[in-house]
Amino acid sequence: MPDLSTTYLGLGLRNPLIASASPLTLDLGNIRALEDAGAGAVVLPSVFEEQIEQEEAEYEATMWAGAESIAEATSFLPPVSRPGGPHLVLETIRRARAAVDIPVIASLNGVSAAGWVGYAAALAQAGASAIELNVYFVPVDPALTAARVEAHYLDVLRSVKQVVHIPVAMKLGPFFTAPGAMVRALDDAGADGFVLFNRFYQPDIDLATMRVQRDLALSTPAELRLPLLWLGVLAGTLRGSLAASTGVESADEVVKYLLVGADAVMTTSALLRHGVRHMATLVDGLAAWLDARDANLADIKGRMSRAKLRDTDAYERANYIRILQDWRPH
Repeated sequence: MPDLSTTYLGLGLRNPLIASASPLTLDLGNIRALEDAGAGAVVLPSVFEEQIEQEEAEYEATMWAGAESIAEATSFLPPVSRPGGPHLVLETIRRARAAVDIPVIASLNGVSAAGWVGYAAALAQAGASAIELNVYFVPVDPALTAARVEAHYLDVLRSVKQVVHIPVAMKLGPFFTAPGAMVRALDDAGADGFVLFNRFYQPDIDLATMRVQRDLALSTPAELRLPLLWLGVLAGTLRGSLAASTGVESADEVVKYLLVGADAVMTTSALLRHGVRHMATLVDGLAAWLDARDANLADIKGRMSRAKLRDTDAYERANYIRILQDWRPH
């Protein structure tokens, strides 16, 4: 059996496969099943600041609904319990850390400075092994400059790093003017790792109803190439770890991400399609690929990164020219 062990965010993992944030990882039974299927770590669903504020407001309104009524009338009110979503995530962290041996990573999607800091502290206090900052920020205001967008990401990271003492990863989208420079700036600011890339869910138009349609499209291996490019460019140039995300359906995608230098590989869509036992298929497939080549994970990680290749055209402009010149109709 080849050695699949790796390090991500300073955490020792038995293998690089991580179940990323999804409804599956909110259930303690699924977390146990993912560990049994070989997962190296799990990421819990994101805690959303807007969700917390809405639930807190509803809770407060229910609590005070009968405050001015006579005592006998309040006995007819339904029992009041704390909201479920974010509080359930905190409880899942506590229970999962006691139930499994693999790292349990929290995910946070904030809005305000106070929200990022306060909820990050709560996740760390609940026992999260690390925190993934899911900065799902779409700069739809045309007056918002690239410099201000980038400063927002840096401000979020620095604020959170001041209040928590566990590893912090930045989950980023690809839509920066200079993605490499943005990652380097965050690395210099103290990020412990990066998840590339976040998928921004974009709207469609329903022509029958003439409405903007919002739905979830699961990722496919066709989306592999953009993160493959940037992981290959950045590998070996950063202090922090690199995790690949998007398009992982089989062990082939796992191997490709590792070859360009990913320290860990995350998957969600494949688990939603095939169930948590698909994790075992990915882990076994990676082990079989390495075993057939009498190799361990450390032997292949980063082997095809830009830093390791003599011919770097595949990552540069010359490759674009060559592809266009060499193309022939089938």
